[in-house]
Formats: sequence, C-alpha cells, structure tokens
Amino acid sequence: MVARLANVSIATVSRTINRISTVNPQIAKRVWEVIEKLGYFPNTQARALGSGRSRLFGLIVSETVNPFFPELIRGFEDIAVDHGYEILVSSANGDPQRMALCIRRMLERRADGVAVMTFGGEEPLLEQLSERKVPLVFVDVGPKGPGISLLKVDYHNGIRQAVQHLAALGHRDIAFVTGPQELHSAHSRLSAFSRSLQECGLVAGPERIVGGDHTMEGGMQAMGQLLEGKRPPTAVMCSNDMTAIGVLHELYRAGLRVPDDLSVIGFDDIHMAQVTIPPLTTIRMSCFELARAAVTALCAHVEEGVKPKRDHGIDTRLVIRESTGFPRGTMLHLRKTVSRGNSISRVGKSGKAERVSPGERAKRKADRARLI
Repeated sequence: MVARLANVSIATVSRTINRISTVNPQIAKRVWEVIEKLGYFPNTQARALGSGRSRLFGLIVSETVNPFFPELIRGFEDIAVDHGYEILVSSANGDPQRMALCIRRMLERRADGVAVMTFGGEEPLLEQLSERKVPLVFVDVGPKGPGISLLKVDYHNGIRQAVQHLAALGHRDIAFVTGPQELHSAHSRLSAFSRSLQECGLVAGPERIVGGDHTMEGGMQAMGQLLEGKRPPTAVMCSNDMTAIGVLHELYRAGLRVPDDLSVIGFDDIHMAQVTIPPLTTIRMSCFELARAAVTALCAHVEEGVKPKRDHGIDTRLVIRESTGFPRGTMLHLRKTVSRGNSISRVGKSGKAERVSPGERAKRKADRARLI
C-alpha cells in the first residue's frame, strides 16, 4: 500500500524505512508522508531480519540514582531518535553479574552498537560484544581494536579553571573530596586537581585529600572529617556534584555558611546544581555533548560512507554561581585596611610623619577657613 501510494517500489520503501543514505531525499520525503498519512508502523523485528540491522543502540550506564545519568540517557535517546535509532538502556550498578546481564540483553536484542558510559572499571567484561564485532564507545579508556571509539574527557581544563578561580579569590587552603579511585574518571579528576594546584604554586597536604564515593552520603562524611581537623580548609572541591551537595548539607548542619565560611565547587553541572542553596559553582561536563559524541561515533561505525574516528574530545569548563567567595575573614581584613587607608600622614612639628584621621582633617580645614 505504501509503495503504491508513494509511486515507488517496495525495495525503495524498505530502504527509506531503514534510512539508507542512497535514497533520493525527495523520494524519501514522499514515502514518509504516505507512511504518516496511513498511520503505518513498520515491524522492527521483521525489518531487522531482512536488513541484518536492528536500528537499535545500547546504552550501559553505571547507575540511575545519580541525576547525571538520567540526564545523559535523555540526551542519548533524543539524539539517537533524530538519527533514526531506538535505544536499549541498562545499568550495571558496579556489579559484574549485573554487567553480564546487560551485555546479554544487548546481544539478544541485536544492538547495532553499544555506548558503555560507566566511566571505567568494567571494560574486561565486554569481550563478548567485541568478539561479535559490535561497535563500542567507551569514556576515557577502552580496549584497542576495530569498531571501538573513545570519548576522551579533558578533566584538566575545567578543574584548572576552578583552582584558578579559587586562587584569584585568595584561597590557599583547598581540599578535595575524591570519587572511587578504581574509576579511571575519578582518578583523573584527582590528578587534574593536584596538577592545577602546582600550576598555581599551591600544595594540598595528605589531610586535605579525603576519600569519597560520588554520593551525597559520601560528601557528608568527607566534610565531617575535614571539620574535625584543627583548622578547616577555606574551600572544598568535589569529584562530582552529588558529593558537593552532601558537603553543602554537612556544612548547613554544622552551622556554617557557604560561601562566607567555606567555598564549595562540584563537578558535572547536573540540573539540580542550579537550585541548591546556594546555587552550586561547578565544572560542566555536558551530558548533551557526551551523548552526541557517542551517537555520532556509533553511527560512523554502522553506516556506510562515514569514516569512524578513534577519539572524540569532550571539553569541561567552570560555571560560576554562588557557592564560591572570598576566604573567611577576608572582608574584615579589607575593612581594616580601608579604614587605615582613610587616614593620611603629614609631617608634624617634630619633623616626623604623624597619622591624621579624616575627622581631624575636617576640623583643621574648618579652622583654616575661619582664619581666612
């Protein structure tokens, strides 16, 4: 019916539905108009059997509790749909058995390609997909071989901007709450922090590097540990936003104000970061850019006429909101400095400089006016 009304062959309808790039755009548009008019829904399973392609991309994420990953899933789906693909989502939750089930689902559903957005730690379990020549996309690190692309995040750029921002405000005592160090991404963020401190001529002692687990609870515990020390830091940088939100909560419970008593910076720029109290200064690693790069890489591997790239760069940058400010006590020091600056020195009868207050200057000026 579709072929007859569109005045094309059945093969052309099939190629159009499968989004084969060789179909004339005007003809494809006419076919899709007929499909929409008829309310026709192609049988995707039959189409996959006929073409050998499922038009399905898999997405494996670490978890779905952290808002970063639902935001990533949404972006991945929106972009995949724009390219004519459906998606199949699985979460590994750091469990090897769960990861094995994720892989099995991808193979059973004949996914054309799979994006593994777990940020490191589970790559050895993915040999089944690689052996079956399923195109794969990883973040940061992954096995070498054909059909594999990497999304390489520039953690250093955004973290350097954050450290420079704190240093410019006057902070010299900056702590860092890490993520799980078995994750390559968490280790890279800590390394970028240490390197950025050195570039600014600063050093963080071992007591200023506190272990975290990328959760709110981990952030609360880490901040509690920092507050137990003899002197808390003036600023805390966190390996992700959920940790930073936990830090904010612990500071609130301790009766401390952000940023008056302590500045806080996160990493990710999840949507929630805009509505914390105060709104969180953070380092943006765009979910949309990650999703777009992942879909683009997978499409390049499975579609004709596109040369796939091994590496796709992902930038990071600082987003300044209201959780960073001058170190505690700075404004009091400035007020004292300004107060001293309002006094001027003059040479007295003894030949030595004497400090004259603004009030004294006004009195002497009035006395001179009367003499005139």
